Amino acid sequence: MPERSAGPAVGSPRAGGGRPRSSPRPLRGTVVHPTLRAAAALLACVCLAFGWAPQAAAATERGPVGWASTGTGTTGGAGGTVSTVHTRAELKEALTNAGDPTAPKVIRVVGDINGHEAEDGSLLGEQDYAPGYDLAKYMSCFGEDGTTWSDTRHDYCKQQRQLRQTGSNKEKAQIQLTVPGNTTLVGVGRDARLLGVFLTVNTGTNIIVRNLRLEAPVDHFTSWSPDDGSQGNWNARFDAMTVITGKYIWVDHCTFTDGRFPDREAPLGFHGEHVQRHDGLLDIEDGSDFITVSDSRFTDHDKALLIGSGDGRGDRDRGHLRITFARNLFTDIMQRGPRVRFGQVHVVNNVYRGQAPLYALGVGVESAIYSERNVFRYDPNLALAVYGGEHFHDTGSWFNSRPARLNTVASGLGLTDDVGWDPADIYDYRPLRSPAAVEHHVLTHAGAGRPYGHS
Repeated sequence: MPERSAGPAVGSPRAGGGRPRSSPRPLRGTVVHPTLRAAAALLACVCLAFGWAPQAAAATERGPVGWASTGTGTTGGAGGTVSTVHTRAELKEALTNAGDPTAPKVIRVVGDINGHEAEDGSLLGEQDYAPGYDLAKYMSCFGEDGTTWSDTRHDYCKQQRQLRQTGSNKEKAQIQLTVPGNTTLVGVGRDARLLGVFLTVNTGTNIIVRNLRLEAPVDHFTSWSPDDGSQGNWNARFDAMTVITGKYIWVDHCTFTDGRFPDREAPLGFHGEHVQRHDGLLDIEDGSDFITVSDSRFTDHDKALLIGSGDGRGDRDRGHLRITFARNLFTDIMQRGPRVRFGQVHVVNNVYRGQAPLYALGVGVESAIYSERNVFRYDPNLALAVYGGEHFHDTGSWFNSRPARLNTVASGLGLTDDVGWDPADIYDYRPLRSPAAVEHHVLTHAGAGRPYGHS
């Protein structure tokens, strides 16, 4: 039986008509796309196969809430071929789908798949990609203060520069796996993991990624940029997942983390700080649109979620980047939860806790963030940072069970309350309305290997 594990939906496209923001949100019935309705009938089988309670496959499990539910909706590979993969080679082959990559397909991931796994099953490392590369030697070519590279500073500098470039390209070719359109990529059971895989969507449409633990790749060849910031910065190349010009994407019940290789255990670099070997956990760029990220965990990472290609890329991103983040857990995330440029982004019923961050929500150029009923377990003054944006709105978020008053925080940062849109004018959803309910749901359901369902 083809498996399409539809998720915890609390909304779908509205039949039409707007309403003033001040009016109460009614609990509306859900209008379901026909393909989603058919897919929901299969979910009970999937839940039983995963060992989860069949009541999680009730009628509420019809598809994503938010932007990914609008228009044609997001159905992934429902009704297509089903394959089960255990290795990187098998996953890569399944994604090609016998030469018809965009035909509907469901790919079931069992156990660990390592992006560095070679054809013979061995695991590749830095010296396999670039024999002779040495981070300490590479750093020494910038001088002790790390300000200026010179090919002639040492007799090995030109070689190290070339090795870093070729090694980076070989690592990318090895670990990058691209998900084509009309695909459901779903973990089986409670322990399906992508380790060191650079998972990408490149112009793909109608994709579901679900129930997977994604451990961010370690960039063995991260580059030092002395002119980036006041003291320079490391710039790693690979995200756990990147969406480029993707549309109708649903990321659900996933866990994103640095896993076995946290930044605090990286080698020391310039100025006594650790070398940054990770980029983002999930970046969404280049005109991507109609995306929902729900019931997922983002943990133990610096730069978590980046929305938009750059301040000067309005030609690509303006009018796109419509994204919903619903019921996610952010723990020990230092920044970008998310950082937004240009997009209309709805951040609803998420929980932010753990180590105090630099900031949670980054208000970038022409962004329109609608924050709603989120729970913050640290100072709400750390909730916002401004990066060229002018607008931010919050409804009903909490700090330690008290009103967070984020609109007041935003006003103090020079932001206006009017973001120019209201999610309830676009899709139906039922936000949880108390901090206890939000935390209970998120801590119970968010992340891979946890039961589906919406309380």
